[in-house]
Amino acid sequence: MQKVLVIGCPGAGKSTFARGLRDATGLPLYYLDMLWHRPDRTTLGREAFDAALLQLVGREKWIIDGNYLRTLGIRLAACDTVFLLDYPVDVCLAGAAERIGKPRQDLPWVELSFDAEFRQWIENFPREQLPQIYHLLAQYRETRKIIIFHSRKEAQRYIQGVQSIFKPSQS
Repeated sequence: MQKVLVIGCPGAGKSTFARGLRDATGLPLYYLDMLWHRPDRTTLGREAFDAALLQLVGREKWIIDGNYLRTLGIRLAACDTVFLLDYPVDVCLAGAAERIGKPRQDLPWVELSFDAEFRQWIENFPREQLPQIYHLLAQYRETRKIIIFHSRKEAQRYIQGVQSIFKPSQS
């Protein structure tokens, strides 16, 4: 496990899981939202984003947190491990609502409200995004380790197991 993707619905807890994995393994963590979004709430632009993404996936080791379905194929071709957080919509809505007003490592600004468009995106995710994600994952099931969690408890247990494997050496 050297090149890892963490994907799933907004609000599922991808960034929290990715940080736990980073802390347990020491792998460098990159957030696609930090790559795409600028602090002034504009975006980088597709060509610049794609160039930066290609540079990222060319590195020796990484965890990349984020969906960005348009570029998922690029990341799947480069990774060795995928974690999909496939949680119920109500869990994702609660997760997204919970982070409103809080500074985050994975976004260059503080969200001040849970806007209707973003809520709708989450509600539509299982119908509009998830089937495409599963279709892409099926193409890599023989050559990539793909781990799917259906609850936060499953993901937490996994992180605890990884922590026990990657214990830092005592000096």
